[in-house]
Amino acid sequence: MVLLCKRMLTGAIVTFFTLLSYHQGAQAQESTSQIGQQSAPLMETIQNSGQNQQNIPQFSASPLSNSVEVASDISQPLHNVESSQPNSLQPSVSSQQIIIGGDVPNIQTSQNIEQTAPNTAQSLPALQLANGGESASSSPQINASVSHDLSPIGMFLAADWVVKSVMIGLALASVATWTIWLVKTVEISSAKRKARIALHAVNYSGSLSELSTAMKEQSSIGADLVLAAEKEVQASLAVLDEAGVDGLKERLGSVLSRLVAGAGRRMSFGTGPLATIGAISPFVGLFGTVWGIMNSFIGISQAHTTNLAVVAPGIAEALLATAIGLVAAIPAVIIYNIFARSITGYRQQLVDVSAGIERLVSRDLDYRKVRQKNSSHPNLSIAAE
Repeated sequence: MVLLCKRMLTGAIVTFFTLLSYHQGAQAQESTSQIGQQSAPLMETIQNSGQNQQNIPQFSASPLSNSVEVASDISQPLHNVESSQPNSLQPSVSSQQIIIGGDVPNIQTSQNIEQTAPNTAQSLPALQLANGGESASSSPQINASVSHDLSPIGMFLAADWVVKSVMIGLALASVATWTIWLVKTVEISSAKRKARIALHAVNYSGSLSELSTAMKEQSSIGADLVLAAEKEVQASLAVLDEAGVDGLKERLGSVLSRLVAGAGRRMSFGTGPLATIGAISPFVGLFGTVWGIMNSFIGISQAHTTNLAVVAPGIAEALLATAIGLVAAIPAVIIYNIFARSITGYRQQLVDVSAGIERLVSRDLDYRKVRQKNSSHPNLSIAAE
């Protein structure tokens, strides 16, 4: 774009000086015709003069033709004005001035030529100086437009209020993302550690009563599962002999599965905003970018220029909104995926603890049957008794 602007400016300057040279050439031709018209009365005066017949030869056709040739020689340097050599015009005219002798009124013609040629020759440097002044005066405007603060804070302060609102919203979303990451990381890590402890206790317990004793001092989902299993077994003892153990196992599995599902939902709480932020932040940033570019185009139309120094700040401010949107979205998506895998692993640990508790209850029920058949084994009893 800068190269195109330079070419357009160069073409305009060349066209201007070409028209100027054409105009000066036309003025030179007009001056030549005026010299010819003024020389005609002089020739008539010389021919009609009868007083100084001896001096007539120096006013013969040869000097007059020389004067005409001088006029033609004067016109040619005027055509060469565009070669930027105005000082060569004055010596060529003054060295060949028309000297006729006597007080001839038309002798002012050469003086007029001498006055016209330097003025014409000096017009080009004046125009060049004027153009230089315009370029010099225009350069501070360009430098002023370049003096934008292109730092992130400077672009934020110079942005439109809509773009500012988008940037602030995306910045708050990014802060929320990292806050959720910090809180949920601590929560999931603590919950998984407690689930591992509960699973270890289940694997090394021989009965539900032993597991209850080991988990009594803990406050975790594992302790809640053990407590729920004990309550269900105690509630089913009255009908256990008549109804059998199948109903108890079914009810126990339902209770434990609901507790595991509830723990998984509680652990997933707070990760939903991460998915939302990761999904919509790029589009919100894109909205800010589109709005900012629209304002940039409006500014270009008002400034009547496509200079990169004028266009770049507005586009940079608009693109900053997209950058902030990506900064908010990318970590949110990554953190959400990490939490999803961690929560899935936590749920699997709780499922293992639940399965271990069901296994211990089933073992206690089998021992109860054996005790009923053989009352000589009092140690085989379930924890509820």
